[in-house]
Amino acid sequence: MTWLTFFLLALAAFRLTRLIVYDKITGFIRAPFFEVEEKWLTDGTVEETVTFKGSGLKRWVGELLRCHWCTGIWTSTLLYLGFQLAPFVFTPIVIILAIAGVAAIIEVLISYLV
Repeated sequence: MTWLTFFLLALAAFRLTRLIVYDKITGFIRAPFFEVEEKWLTDGTVEETVTFKGSGLKRWVGELLRCHWCTGIWTSTLLYLGFQLAPFVFTPIVIILAIAGVAAIIEVLISYLV
């Protein structure tokens, strides 16, 4: 594996993980497994209360989808194996996710600087 491939996979895993765990567009994936209630505090911060649905496998999936680190392991595994076993299919996916990951990092940096 080249450093470029590693870097592209890392950026793609970063973006896919954030897409699954945090983005509103994938809320329908998380909805069957847990609910998050947000409460705005007087100091301007947000306190989140998570209620997992079900038990056993359903709860485990909910905890997985709530954990950035846990989901990151599985997305990294999926992208790596897909890239190794079906590069024709996964190369465009990895590149698109990597580009989106860089764009997200740039947006955060610009927001921080402005």
